[in-house]
This record gives sequence, structure tokens and C-alpha cells, in this order.
Amino acid sequence: MTRVALINPNWNFHGSIYFGCRQPHLPIEFGVSAHYLREAGHPTLLLDAHMFDLSHHDVEAELRAFRPDLIAVTTAPTYLFWRCAPPELRIPQQLLLSLSGLAPTLVALGPHGSTTPRTALRKLGVDIIVMGECEQALLRLANGERDFAGLCFLEGRTVRVNGGPQAVAFKDQPALRWPAEMIRRHHHHHHRFEAEPAGPGAEVEASRGCPYNCTFCAKENFRNAYRRRPAVTVLDEIDGLRRHGLEYLYFIDEIFLPNAELLHGLTTRGIKFGIQTRIDLWKPEMLALLGRAGCVSIEAGVESLTPEGREALAKNCKMTTDELADRLVEARRHVPFVQANLIEMPEDDDPVVQRWRRQMQDAGVWANDPVPIYPYPGSPDYRKLWGEPDDFAWERAHQHYLSIFDQFSDVQEDRPIPLAALELQVAP
Repeated sequence: MTRVALINPNWNFHGSIYFGCRQPHLPIEFGVSAHYLREAGHPTLLLDAHMFDLSHHDVEAELRAFRPDLIAVTTAPTYLFWRCAPPELRIPQQLLLSLSGLAPTLVALGPHGSTTPRTALRKLGVDIIVMGECEQALLRLANGERDFAGLCFLEGRTVRVNGGPQAVAFKDQPALRWPAEMIRRHHHHHHRFEAEPAGPGAEVEASRGCPYNCTFCAKENFRNAYRRRPAVTVLDEIDGLRRHGLEYLYFIDEIFLPNAELLHGLTTRGIKFGIQTRIDLWKPEMLALLGRAGCVSIEAGVESLTPEGREALAKNCKMTTDELADRLVEARRHVPFVQANLIEMPEDDDPVVQRWRRQMQDAGVWANDPVPIYPYPGSPDYRKLWGEPDDFAWERAHQHYLSIFDQFSDVQEDRPIPLAALELQVAP
């Protein structure tokens, strides 16, 4: 029996280029891990310092009372944002520093260790880095295993990397059950704009991975292969959330593909929800079903308005720009908020882009001002520029991004700070 503490840090994004939402979200990777650990008889404490606004002192007090044998900390805010994590490790570094001596084994997991395990091990000062999806790895560690694929650790003075990032089956993941107090505190409705929240929100994972390989997407070292849970399991999980008064949920799926069985099940549950998807994969009749099921928010990846731009991004899109626009407008007939995501591309002429944005706005579809690409380590874009990520990968990507762009994302409050200034200085 191993006493395991799973900690989601209390995130702070000051000075970060972080593109994701800054509100608390359910730590799904830890929710799944906690289920398997408890099922195997390991006492497990899940501490969501972000959701409960816990200080380091608060976390330390909880851990001293629990007396863990193993502490695991994530380096990105929930699976929803592993593909666009804060590049800096400042927050987990600070947390782990405060946890020194509170458990025999410290473990870190997340996109940083999955892509650059040696760097993450050095910067975080942990005993073990988990590479890839963490659910089964944490269970095996709790069971006493230490030598299996997907781990990075010190062996004497040598850093040992066992294989590469691992993936789980996922299709057999059970319906998660969250503590009532966690859902009551979940006031945020992610990517919802048509109404103010009147009840709790939540996040659910119906599928994992994506069958496409867009150049900007850093998913290859974690959550890559597309897998889908049975609709009956997802609906069971949603029914559990409804018992806590849930009003809205967001599907964190990398790509929410048309799923008639799930959508038909949602039509009877009275839950509003949001998704991220590709609009070219939805036919008009499925968009109508999506609206009837309760969808109130679509975030659709269009990225570029030219065939050349979409080809450069490896979008593998069969529709023309006009056809994409028509499908977005069709989606807006059924869903109150539809967003077309655009990326700043040299193939796209800015006056043309701005005119298209106005046309979409007139039709009720919101399209963002194109944002620059951040070449995340682990993405095809990073490899095209520099090859495989090395120990300087995150600093290199960050310096490149800051050097070539004058304007940044709408969610960034001020100019991002260089990575070295954000992180605790760690000797190489």
C-alpha cells in the first residue's frame, strides 16, 4: 500500500505567453489516476490547489496530515491545455521546492517531461519524470515498480530515460466521480459566451488524441492516437455531474468528432456544452443534432484562409475557404456561439483576412485576429526549424517567438517575459 498525493498547482501566469484559459478546470489526468489508485487499494489525496486557491503553506499542511509516500505534480493546467502549456516551469518549481522532505518520492508529469525529460528532471529536482499519459504509470509506481517504459530518473549520476512517452487504452476509462465541493467551486464555464453561468461547470473527456497531424499542434508526445470512450460511459459520467447541479460542461477532446449516439443521449439531459473541432468534418444534419443536444459553443480550427496556408499547416482540409465559411454560418444557425480560429500565416494577405473576419462577424460568426504560432517543442513546427528537441528546446522556442512578433494573443495581458527570467535558475 502506497500513500499517494496528486497535486495540481495553484497556477499564476504573470509574464507568461500562455495561450490557454487562466481559470481553474478539473484536473482530469489526476481524476483518472486517483480512480485507479484507489481501486488498487492505495490511499490517495487529490489536491487541486488552483480550484481551491491553496497556498504552499496550505498544501504543506494537508500533506503533513496525509503523510504521503509519493507526491505527483503536473506541469500544465489540466489535460485540456497540455498542447499549449505555459513554457516556463516556474509554478511547479516553486511548489516542488516547498514540498522538499514531505515524501520519499517526488514525481512530475506533463508535456515538459514528455518532450524534454532530462531538462524537466533537472529543472524540477524530482526523483522521477513520467513521459506521456500518466494514469497507468502512476499506478505502477504506487505498486512498487520502477523500471518500465515511460520513466526518466537518476541512476547514480546518470540520467536514465526508459523508452519514450506512453499512451493508455483510454477506451476502458470508467465514468469519473468528482467530489461535490469541487464541482460547487467550479464556477467557470469554459469558452461559453451566450449567457452568464447560473450553475456549476465541469470538463469531460469523450475522446483522446487526434487523427490529424497539423504542424502547429504539440500532441505527438502525449495524447496523440485518437481513441473514443463508449457513449454510455460518457453519459454515465455526465449524469454523475448532473447530480451536483451541473449546468454546463466542456469537452476537452483535442477534436470533438461527430458522434450521433453521444449527441442523441445529450438531447435528453438538458445540459449546455462547448466543443473544439474542425468544421469541415460536420455535415449540416449533424450540426443540427449538435445544436439540439445542447451545444452552445464551437471553437473551430480554420487556421488559414488560403489553400496554400492550410497545406503549409498540413491541415488536410478538402473544403475551399468559401465552403468553410458556409459551414461555419450553417453551424451558427444551430449553435449560439461559433468561433473560427485563425493563425498568422505568410500565405494570408492581411486585408483579405480582415475583410473575411468582418463578413463572418456580419453572419454571426466570430473569427479571431490571427495569432502567431509558438513552435512548441514536440510539434512538427519545432522540428522543421531546429530538429528534435534538446535540453535548450523551450528557451530556444521562447526566444524565437519573442524576437519575431510585436503583437501577441488577446489573452496575454502584457508582453511575455523571457523564460530564464520566469523560471528558477537551475545549473545545467
